[in-house]
Amino acid sequence: MSRLGAVLSVLTLSVSGGAAFAATTEAPDAVSAPNLERRLDTVGPVDTVVAISIDGLNPKAITKLGKQRAPALNKLVRRGATTLNARTALELTDTLPNHTSMVTGRRIEAATGGHGVTWNDDRPLPATVQAAAGHDVSSVFNVVHDAGGSTALFASKTKFSLWDRSWPDAIESELIVEPNRPLVRAFITDLTAQTRSFRFLHLSAPDVAGHDRGFMSPAYLDAVTATDRLLGKVMKTIAATPTLAGHTAVILTADHGGQGASHRTPDKLANYRVPFMVWGPGVAAGANLYAINPDYTNPRLSRTTYDDAPIRNGDLANLALDLLELSAVPDSELNVDQDLDWEPLSARPAAATD
Repeated sequence: MSRLGAVLSVLTLSVSGGAAFAATTEAPDAVSAPNLERRLDTVGPVDTVVAISIDGLNPKAITKLGKQRAPALNKLVRRGATTLNARTALELTDTLPNHTSMVTGRRIEAATGGHGVTWNDDRPLPATVQAAAGHDVSSVFNVVHDAGGSTALFASKTKFSLWDRSWPDAIESELIVEPNRPLVRAFITDLTAQTRSFRFLHLSAPDVAGHDRGFMSPAYLDAVTATDRLLGKVMKTIAATPTLAGHTAVILTADHGGQGASHRTPDKLANYRVPFMVWGPGVAAGANLYAINPDYTNPRLSRTTYDDAPIRNGDLANLALDLLELSAVPDSELNVDQDLDWEPLSARPAAATD
């Protein structure tokens, strides 16, 4: 597996409080060789998907900041298909469990078929998602890799190393750098230099500010604004790169929201309500995802259960695979039977009649 050695061989960066860590990499292998085609040859217009999670993004911040202080997020609302009323996983509103749902399409609780990741730190054991679940757990990375596409993970919390241990062959390039700006610079370099079918980008600044100064506080809103600028750079890069423009879909969501001092209480609306946005060729511009998906139910203010049908952040994995015209993650449950659509109702083929 490559660790983006062509981008950063060894990166040591200072983070808040004077702490530092190294993002070490292995030498790049054949997968990251220049001009090697590792993006899927799809029939539809989308042949690469960028999945972005903004850690701790309360959807209220998007509307409160508006297009002046959060122009990139608000542009996604205007030009993509969006809901600001999606849901987290039911069991927990924590970072690592919810992100693992995003890439596996599973609930959290292992006893009912979930991925079993209930912790939210860098503990060494269980060493893998499979060990936590007690059974095999596949991911969006596996499906893309097995189909011949290239994948990459860019994360800003070291706990995401769990994914590398769990799917070591499927995640072909991984970079974990806590400060968000250098992480996005490396991500943009990869966008323009490497051919991939799926990339996952995790940005942590709003969550860090929320824990430090309070979610929805002025400092938190400033962090969302700073993150929006980074998102804008990613979107401008996609638009300006011929191999990406017109061929790239973006899915953006969050692992949890937050209000005040914490996001830990899973039955609190401010914690379990998250945004879910889709943008790209064929996506219904300015559409509400619930309006173009009548088989999903807008939960309004309710928390909902897995028997209900809200849009969840865990729909990300199978939506990305659907955009790439690939089958769902094996044994996943989120966005399998319902098939979250991103196109206008009028654009769908008419149902067959006898």
